[in-house]
Amino acid sequence: MPIDSKIGLSFSGCLKHILKQAWPILISQWAGIAFAVLDSMMLGHYSPDSLQAMALATSIFLTVNIGLMGVVHALIPICAQLLGANKKEEIGRFWGQGLWLSCTLSLLGGLVLLFPEIWLSMSGDVPDKVRHEVAIYLRIIFIALPASLMFRAVYALCTAVQKPKLVMQINLFSIVLKALLNWLLIFGQFGLPALGSAGASTSTAIVSWLMFFAGLWILFHTPFYRQFNLTLGRPQRKYLAEILKLGIPMGGSYLVEVSAFTFMALLAAREGTFVSGGHQVLSNLASILYMMPLSLGIATSALAASAVGSRNFRFAHQIAKSGLFLSLIGAGISIAIVLMGKPLIIQAYTSDAQVAVIAGALLTIMPLLHFADTTQCMISYILRAYKIATIPFILQTVLLLGLGLAGGWYFGFGNGTGFLQPLNNLLTPGAPVGVSSLWIMCSLSLLICAFFLHVWYWKVIDEKRKFW
Repeated sequence: MPIDSKIGLSFSGCLKHILKQAWPILISQWAGIAFAVLDSMMLGHYSPDSLQAMALATSIFLTVNIGLMGVVHALIPICAQLLGANKKEEIGRFWGQGLWLSCTLSLLGGLVLLFPEIWLSMSGDVPDKVRHEVAIYLRIIFIALPASLMFRAVYALCTAVQKPKLVMQINLFSIVLKALLNWLLIFGQFGLPALGSAGASTSTAIVSWLMFFAGLWILFHTPFYRQFNLTLGRPQRKYLAEILKLGIPMGGSYLVEVSAFTFMALLAAREGTFVSGGHQVLSNLASILYMMPLSLGIATSALAASAVGSRNFRFAHQIAKSGLFLSLIGAGISIAIVLMGKPLIIQAYTSDAQVAVIAGALLTIMPLLHFADTTQCMISYILRAYKIATIPFILQTVLLLGLGLAGGWYFGFGNGTGFLQPLNNLLTPGAPVGVSSLWIMCSLSLLICAFFLHVWYWKVIDEKRKFW
């Protein structure tokens, strides 16, 4: 049962409840990654061209999908605050408006998927066969986008009312179904045509819609959700405006983060295939480790928002401190595993000696990178519990894109090349100057972002103390 935000819990009680909410969210996040892993593994055994087409098309789709997903995720703090305020029927109305918004965003934002040449113009000389496969992949995945975003509305509701296990179960089942459909459609089993990358996108579209319908079935057949009187209704400006007010900067933050790492990969490729491979090892590992603070952040934000909704700001602060404590403990464990298992991790990613050397040099910066990333992630989500998203968005845009990406380019490939050599030698010994500078400036920008977000959070807390 959801905790009573008016009563609260002890510090240890908060830790236990955050963990109870976070682990299903973490499983769901890992399940989401599994789709891309399955596509890569299976297409890697089908055709190099299809694998390249999938990689390009997926990067385009994820950029669009993650940005729009951030807008829909505004439902989490909104519904969680309403839960704390005991305005249960309002939760049902906001959820219905979230479905309308998801449909609209998928149709408007998804239109960019139908014009792949705009994106591929930044990718240099891509073979015509690959371009054709990318176009087909994106046309098919366009069909999946409405279902993907509407399922995010289901996910947001379940998370906000502290029932994340239902979504986790759907995500786990979807992995099995995705693997089966991939096998059937990519390779053409049982007389079906071998579709390659088009088969991968087709399976994603089918599974996305089945996940959404499964989510709907659970919501309308589980007695717990009847109290919210879930209804679609007609689009209402008041509700849509409130979702967008919080959702646009949240979606912007999501987009900034994914774009920064996308462009880092493009810049790292300037130093050659081996450097690009080493960069990809660190980037992929950082993404996997990021799932833990992300899950803790979402769980902490939902619980804190519920406390804010009940006007128990002292309890909201206690939850925030507990969530930050857990995330730092988790970061410490993750960093220790990476440092102790570094040779095995590199071996799992690559058998190429040159890529392994560069990856080993870059992984030295992982402790600083993961600590900074964990801290800024957690505090961003804690601020969203108070419906504060614009300040994090501005800070992340200026620091991650300005200081991090632009600074990394300047010191790694521009007029400032070589200026960071002492830091290169300390934090990424033996790594090429370009990719090293990118990761150093990325880590520095995340660290500064975390500091200013922390300062802003305490500003918010000082304002709320008068209500304690």
